[in-house]
Amino acid sequence: MIVVELEGLEVFGRHGVEEEERREGQIFLYDVRLEVSDAALSDRIEDAVDYRSVADCVREVSESREFSLIEALAAAVADAVLVRFEVERVQVRVRKPRPAGVPAAYSAATVERSSS
Repeated sequence: MIVVELEGLEVFGRHGVEEEERREGQIFLYDVRLEVSDAALSDRIEDAVDYRSVADCVREVSESREFSLIEALAAAVADAVLVRFEVERVQVRVRKPRPAGVPAAYSAATVERSSS
């Protein structure tokens, strides 16, 4: 098994419970962990999961609709990655910097899905 990771992928989105959050939007940070087969050991991009395409998938999900909860956003991203790419397992963590009304650096939600 090989693990491929994207850490701190910055994607603009209009997500949140508050109307102002959805209207103004903000950057969300995504950590995506993919467990893939050993096919990439061929050293050919054609045999691997291209993390550039994974990043595009995250952006497409974020832009497709507004989510109230980052839990739902993380689940939608994980589901899309699982459908679109040949992965055995995917873990998606979404971090929302400076969540509204909370004196915290960020809030986060993590969702894990597997192909079996």
